[in-house]
Amino acid sequence: MDRSDGIYTAGSEPEGMSTDPDPGRFRDLMLADEPGFEEVMACVFGLQRHEARTYLALLDTPGSTVAELAEVVDRDRSNVNRSLTTLREKDLASRQRRLLDSGGHVYQYTATPVEEARGLMHETLDEWCAYVHERIDDFGEDDI
Repeated sequence: MDRSDGIYTAGSEPEGMSTDPDPGRFRDLMLADEPGFEEVMACVFGLQRHEARTYLALLDTPGSTVAELAEVVDRDRSNVNRSLTTLREKDLASRQRRLLDSGGHVYQYTATPVEEARGLMHETLDEWCAYVHERIDDFGEDDI
């Protein structure tokens, strides 16, 4: 990353960083009285609200197909499929292929357990904080 403002957004995260916390979302989160799991998860992983809701729904319905999950979250299948892709990219969901008796296959999705998701949140924040500390340490008189 080589941005003069020192802030990064989706697609411009430091090398090796798997997610991209948004400082603006952190500010909003800190101003909230008691942010819930969904709000913290969305902030830390840079998720849209519907993606965080999809994760929560998947916790309640492990092994769901896209069609089944679309019905649960009341969204169309293409949106749910995109949410699941994002969740898989962030290691918050996994996919298994199930063969159908009639031929063909279907994918079933399972949410990463909450304990593991919390660990991923801690790791992400630690990486982000280390990056910010490095940026702070790199500032010289010419940068101010």
